[in-house]
Amino acid sequence: MNKVQRRSASLLLRYIAQEPIKRLPAMLSLAEKIDRSRQYKRHIALFRELLLDPDSVWRGFAERLFEEVDARLIRKMVECFIINASLEGSARNKEAEEKYNCNIPWAILMDPTSACNLRCVGCWAAEYGGKNNLSYETLDSIVRQGKELGVHFYIFSGGEPLVRKADIIRLCKAHADCYFFAFTNGTMVDEDFCGELLDAGNFALAFSIEGDEASTDMRRGKGTYRQVIAAMERMKERRLLFGYSTCYHRYNTESVGSDEFVDDMIARGCRFAWNFTYMPVGRNAKPELLATAEQRAWMYKRVREIRDTKPIFTMDFWNDGEYTEGCIAGGRRYLHINAAGEVEPCAFIHYSNVNIHEVTLLSALQSPLFMAYRKGAPFNHNHLRPCPLLDNPSALKRMVKESGARSTDLEAPENVDDLCAKTAGAAENWAPAADKLWEERYELEEAELREMSR
Repeated sequence: MNKVQRRSASLLLRYIAQEPIKRLPAMLSLAEKIDRSRQYKRHIALFRELLLDPDSVWRGFAERLFEEVDARLIRKMVECFIINASLEGSARNKEAEEKYNCNIPWAILMDPTSACNLRCVGCWAAEYGGKNNLSYETLDSIVRQGKELGVHFYIFSGGEPLVRKADIIRLCKAHADCYFFAFTNGTMVDEDFCGELLDAGNFALAFSIEGDEASTDMRRGKGTYRQVIAAMERMKERRLLFGYSTCYHRYNTESVGSDEFVDDMIARGCRFAWNFTYMPVGRNAKPELLATAEQRAWMYKRVREIRDTKPIFTMDFWNDGEYTEGCIAGGRRYLHINAAGEVEPCAFIHYSNVNIHEVTLLSALQSPLFMAYRKGAPFNHNHLRPCPLLDNPSALKRMVKESGARSTDLEAPENVDDLCAKTAGAAENWAPAADKLWEERYELEEAELREMSR
């Protein structure tokens, strides 16, 4: 950052603690000054339109956020996630990508452990046990290497990452300029841990939940839903930042997309929602859980309705491909490092050429499979069909075979042909539905442009 940008960032952080709602216009102006590459020009303009409208649902979101979440946490989120990871980090990502001629991620997802205290139906992590762990030293090294490339956002999955919560908190404090995030089943979030989250300031959680109590306990075990709700109550009482993550499948899609469920999550203090569709990965995967094309199309429309009407930031990992211009994996926006150190393109693509214990992060990004992703993406001109496994299985088979990547499944290696056979039917069924949605999207945009030109 230059002097003007640093001063702007300092003022922005100061305003958060001093009448933030009143100073929203000034805060957005400061964000424009920090965005030296103008990469987020359109985003900032959109925020200006939404946040300055007193009747906007997003204005209500901002007001509730500042009223109900500890100001120190919001300040830290803006400093680490908005300024360091997004505004400043993205510019450094781009510089590194041009220098090294490979994808440079904006975020790194890593598994501190393969251990989990639950055995969710259809989840590959349930098969692994506590066989593998990334040491604190390895986690620290990954973050240090990532920061050299401009990466300031780190996500934990597993296993259950909070099995290693002491090391994770230690990592958060060692890298106070980064933002950390974990997907958790919520069963290990006690009062002491809530205190540590508040003390660290740069660590947020997404609680995994499958909808109502019956749907959640069906996959995660009896009593799990009530444990998650109790953890949310502790977090809300301490004014902590958190959201929820849900896996929608054939038997719960309508539940997790319902007004009743979403409104309940908002009332319990959730500020964001991650929606993932079920992926049949692993020896004990259950392809029958795959959402139907009709359900996925319904979620596409439903998520957009939620964004327009409810004060919660909602994301759909697959159906938001239109905003990311296709698949974000393979280091294009993120990558995954499993608990054994295998560097994978995605949390759902268990194939690799390299292990982080043997190579640098940069070397991993230059490995054959990652370069195949760089060359092949986007995998479909229709960005509502972004995934090389779920939507374009022939693309994944080609990349794995051409790169010589091996299966990294910790329990039983899975041949890529066998894996892709599980999703071939879903891909075929989704194609016409996705193409119809894509055409409707363009028709809507053209109509809006004609209206604006009058």
